[in-house]
Amino acid sequence: MTRPRIALVGRLTEHASAIRRLGVVSSRRLLESVWNAGGEPVTFLPVPNPDWKTRLEGISGVLLAGGGDINPKWYGQEATSDQLYGIDDLQDENDFSIAKYALDNGIPVLAICRGCQIVNVLKGGSLVQHMENDHLNHVHNIHVDKEIAELGLSKPDLEASCYHHQAIDKLGEDLEVIAQAEEGHIEAFKINAKAWSYAFQWHPEDNSTTSQQQHELFVRFVSEAAKN
Repeated sequence: MTRPRIALVGRLTEHASAIRRLGVVSSRRLLESVWNAGGEPVTFLPVPNPDWKTRLEGISGVLLAGGGDINPKWYGQEATSDQLYGIDDLQDENDFSIAKYALDNGIPVLAICRGCQIVNVLKGGSLVQHMENDHLNHVHNIHVDKEIAELGLSKPDLEASCYHHQAIDKLGEDLEVIAQAEEGHIEAFKINAKAWSYAFQWHPEDNSTTSQQQHELFVRFVSEAAKN
């Protein structure tokens, strides 16, 4: 059976051990999670005016991956924290545009960490620029309140591996919260779009090989992409 092709926008980096200088990377664990769920991950180069209509021909799903911080200008703010890192306008422009194209054109979307924040800002929401108690290298339990069947979860409780110092502040339009952290910030939401689309603040790829529920999230995403 042909594997559905899943698009990811590569992450621009100044440091990568396998090459000498500037690089474009994707998380190995994330790619392997897609592969283990039956998909074929494809990393796209961020470019000016990316023309997703042409570039996404033959693509069945879009995965909005983790990465650096979004420039606060996109949600109408000046930078107020010295903890912001990895800001790159070309990266932002590509992430926003591929997210909009996929959501508007019925391509299934799975948004993770930065990707979750990208969707929120795209939909008119805003972010807490730096959490008082960040979730860098933080593991905690999450209870998914809704959409259990649509996510393909065998049970609603799962262990979430997090790496983020920002959180959703104002929730964007057409987004429905389905999980929150004990501290109260949003951990997951449904994106009301033409196709199956969900966002998670945690990193399901971190423990997808040891957690059945995390693996199930990728399996459902890939199975929905296969219908596209």
